[in-house]
Amino acid sequence: MSKKKLVFSGVQPTGNLHLGNYLGALKNFVSLQKEMNCIYCVVDLHAMTTFQKPQALKDNVLETVASFLATGLDPNKSIIFKQSAVPGHTELAWILNCVSRIGWLNRMTQFKDKAGSDKEKASVGLYIYPNLMAADILLYKATHVPVGADQKQHLELSRDIAQKFNNDFDCKDFFPLPQPLIPKNVSRVMSLRDGTKKMSKSEDSDYSRINLKDTADEISKKVKKAKSDSEEIPDNLKILEKKPEALNLLNIYSEISKENLEKVLNEMSGKEYSFLKMKLTELLISEITPVGKEIKKLLSDRAHLEQILKKGKEKANIIAEENLKIVREKVGLI
Repeated sequence: MSKKKLVFSGVQPTGNLHLGNYLGALKNFVSLQKEMNCIYCVVDLHAMTTFQKPQALKDNVLETVASFLATGLDPNKSIIFKQSAVPGHTELAWILNCVSRIGWLNRMTQFKDKAGSDKEKASVGLYIYPNLMAADILLYKATHVPVGADQKQHLELSRDIAQKFNNDFDCKDFFPLPQPLIPKNVSRVMSLRDGTKKMSKSEDSDYSRINLKDTADEISKKVKKAKSDSEEIPDNLKILEKKPEALNLLNIYSEISKENLEKVLNEMSGKEYSFLKMKLTELLISEITPVGKEIKKLLSDRAHLEQILKKGKEKANIIAEENLKIVREKVGLI
């Protein structure tokens, strides 16, 4: 790869990817591969921080790769591979475990959120996975990482770890301090059942999300049942901000239609939410169902997906080993 900016990002293989993943990450990945070198990793080791059924994990890895390809990622332009296939991730993670500080990890709010009230029963992997995330990024000396607001704290930790490594081993600028790439115009996609919660694969009700493999009929039913508001659509954003479910539907419409929210409000104000839902359903069916059909088509040829992962692993491993060789020398592992 040339010396231009290098992007790294990872996606956990934990089941159906949904509209939030599509608008918040996948579409951005496709745009980035046109202007930068990109490495996109299916982070199966991260998925293991909570228990995964072995066969389901294998299946979900391939489904994630299929979703990458169906939304436009090109394995000839971007490196696409599986995290566990490149042993450098775990080797560097251990080295960085010894650089990172417990106090830094104690400040990570996502562990508190995911562990819940009984953090003593959470896995050690869940606690230290931000260090593995740092290893994922630094192993390739990535300069930029596309992140949502909820992952920004972990990227800041990666920068702290990189800086401490550079200082501890007297190798200024060896690890670059990765910069966040936060899409400016993409709103967070929230649950269709609760506009205060992010759309998530882990929410019990399938009606809370639009999955990338949903059929036209499933999309129509989910949008129809989505929580909105009994009043007409307002023309004032401040009023709308007090109605999170209604705002979520309008934000999704804005993202899919590529019109800014103010313009959408001008078009929709005074109308019933049933009208918005009808128009949104049409847009979603047009945008999402071709992706779902392509995912299903790709999943019918598992050998093809496995071959893409194999080639991606070979490319990623070359970069990883070159960088790890220097890391081993710097820390005294011979």
